[in-house]
Amino acid sequence: MDHTLWSIILALMLFAFLASGLWVALSLALVGAVTMAVFTTVPAGKVLASTVWSSSISWTLVSLPLFIWMAEILFRTRLSEALFAGLSPWLSRIPGGLIHVNVLGSGLFAAVCGSSSATCATVGKMSVPELKRLGYDERVTIGTLCASGTLGLLIPPSIGMIVFGVVANVSIAKLFIAGMIPGALLVLMLIGSVVGWSLLNRSRMPPPGPSMPLLRRLYRSRHLIPVVFLIIAVLGSIYGGYATPTEAAALGVVGALVISAFSGTLNWRNFVDSVAGATRTSCMLGFIIAGASFLSIAMGYSGIPRFFAENVAAMQLSRIELILALTVLFVGLGCFLEGMSLIVLTGAVIMPLVNASGIDPIWFGIYLIVILEISLVTPPIGINLFVLQGMTGRDLGYVASASLPFFLVLLVFLGLIVAFPGIVLFLPNMY
Repeated sequence: MDHTLWSIILALMLFAFLASGLWVALSLALVGAVTMAVFTTVPAGKVLASTVWSSSISWTLVSLPLFIWMAEILFRTRLSEALFAGLSPWLSRIPGGLIHVNVLGSGLFAAVCGSSSATCATVGKMSVPELKRLGYDERVTIGTLCASGTLGLLIPPSIGMIVFGVVANVSIAKLFIAGMIPGALLVLMLIGSVVGWSLLNRSRMPPPGPSMPLLRRLYRSRHLIPVVFLIIAVLGSIYGGYATPTEAAALGVVGALVISAFSGTLNWRNFVDSVAGATRTSCMLGFIIAGASFLSIAMGYSGIPRFFAENVAAMQLSRIELILALTVLFVGLGCFLEGMSLIVLTGAVIMPLVNASGIDPIWFGIYLIVILEISLVTPPIGINLFVLQGMTGRDLGYVASASLPFFLVLLVFLGLIVAFPGIVLFLPNMY
């Protein structure tokens, strides 16, 4: 049987299902059922039942709804106001001024959140109106916030890393460690781009704010104590070897509830809303993972992944050539698929190629997360674009064009990850 022809047929079938508006999980499961029917006589129903069960009982997967719930709780607190109040005294007089609040605020929130859209929305709901009131350029405000929101996926704990770890059977703790240096590097690159823009466009910058005594700045920084404490509690417990990612996620939920209580935003309605929001998102992701797991098993029966892995190995592509080909593929798919769907959709076919090519799976996980970051600011499906469209009232084209310069920063960052894999692997190799 011609594996190439059937690969094309199955791919077209999947995109037809997705284009029709069918749920991603059902689309994956239907393609898996067709694959089982064509390539094997094994009953698809029994395989589906056992696969859904085995994919949903992973202890590692328990951390996913917990981190999502933590993000939902923090989203409903006054954390955005605290981040702005704590960071602004230190940033108002440096090149770029308070625009840096978008970058640093997103970095801090990402370290306790794990969700890009939640990071973008939480930081933006305070910074967008405040920066507009102070006279900062709206396009730069939108662009930096859109790009900085992607830090929610890269800076651990990351929901994307958890999903990839489950799908690819890779250590989530090592993925978290691997994301630390790249996350810090991307923050520095975004800060540098803001500084460069402000120096080249001094006339479009508002006058710097009044100077503030050191003690006053330190006093204002007290607003950052809760989020710093939560970062230390969650990540410190993992890296110190005191807790697994799942246990750290539970600790994070408790910490988020404490912060919510002290900020005065913990009430019954917010609590119920956070549980409902986390349940909806977790069920959606769990459903997709189950569908993707069934497709992965079906692909194993078909021999398609092995066929492609053998052919790629026979082509003797260099690591860079394979990465360039995968980059084009992922960026293209990212224009039309939501990030978590992209991870589980490609896992069944791509990971055998990655393993056969000798690419480190930890490095590949971070590389894929960066691709997802790029897709978050790429029309027409870029989620961060939609978040900012709703927040600012601007049309999607305006938001996308404002984000374009920082989209280029993300591409340069991806190039650095590919050219210097040690950026990703230095800490995991020491762990």
